[in-house]
Amino acid sequence: MRLILLGPPGVGKGTQAKILVDAHGIPQLSTGDILRSAIANKTPLGLAAKEVMDRGDLVSDQIVNGIVSERLDSPDCKPGFVLDGFPRTIPQADTLGKMLADKGTPLDAVVWMYADRDVLVERILKRAQESGSVRADDNVESIRNRLEVYRKQTEPLVFYYQDLGLLRVVSGMDPIEQVTARIAHVVKLRVHLHS
Repeated sequence: MRLILLGPPGVGKGTQAKILVDAHGIPQLSTGDILRSAIANKTPLGLAAKEVMDRGDLVSDQIVNGIVSERLDSPDCKPGFVLDGFPRTIPQADTLGKMLADKGTPLDAVVWMYADRDVLVERILKRAQESGSVRADDNVESIRNRLEVYRKQTEPLVFYYQDLGLLRVVSGMDPIEQVTARIAHVVKLRVHLHS
């Protein structure tokens, strides 16, 4: 099972990714985690990323794509993976598609989780308060800005993957167990149709 979980901040991607990982024994690939691991392991791309980050700049798509490609070659990714937070843009999606085609491991589905904006703002604020690690930008105005950045930069991927026939749509507003069941249903349906 090779999946992308797509959706705005606060929709529950991380929660659902963990459930999928635990249920299927496949890794969750988050670009932040992959970057930190590459830096910690002092891989050539990790060192390049660290240099960029130390300057306070954003890591280029080229470096991120290379680090993701290396991670996808890891033995634990052979049975499948859940990508969370990547790709974020259509150029990254194009590169990922080519990368996976070259490896002979195409995506099975892209699950787009959605929720009302006000619900997302409420969830992010609540999560920050409950975790005790409130970020400087965990206020209504900043959260709304993050959601707007997502809408402009990442939401076009919904149409991109819909055009490829990979998109599965799931409401992230239901209780966790219902969202999990719905994801299982739409992913199984996709696999069933092509078997």
